[in-house]
Amino acid sequence: MFLNAVRLPVNEAIRETSSQSALSECVSRTVRRYLADIGDTPCDEGLHALVIREVEGPLLREVLAFHDGNQSRAAAVLGINRATLRKKLAAHGLL
Repeated sequence: MFLNAVRLPVNEAIRETSSQSALSECVSRTVRRYLADIGDTPCDEGLHALVIREVEGPLLREVLAFHDGNQSRAAAVLGINRATLRKKLAAHGLL
């Protein structure tokens, strides 16, 4: 039983996925599944913090790998300062 997940009517769910990017659709599907899995169990750190923590590491790793480890190019693509990128990489154990 879905306690925390909101089920969209079929026609609204179709409209939602047709207007979303593949990334947005993937996030929506994953968050719905996560909410269904945890039920009424509280998320101690908050769902937003959990999603950011879980997504940021792989995002940084993939962008950096795509740019062959070039932090300046990766930072530019991410829209952040290189120093900020280095701080985030260190926080995620990626340096």
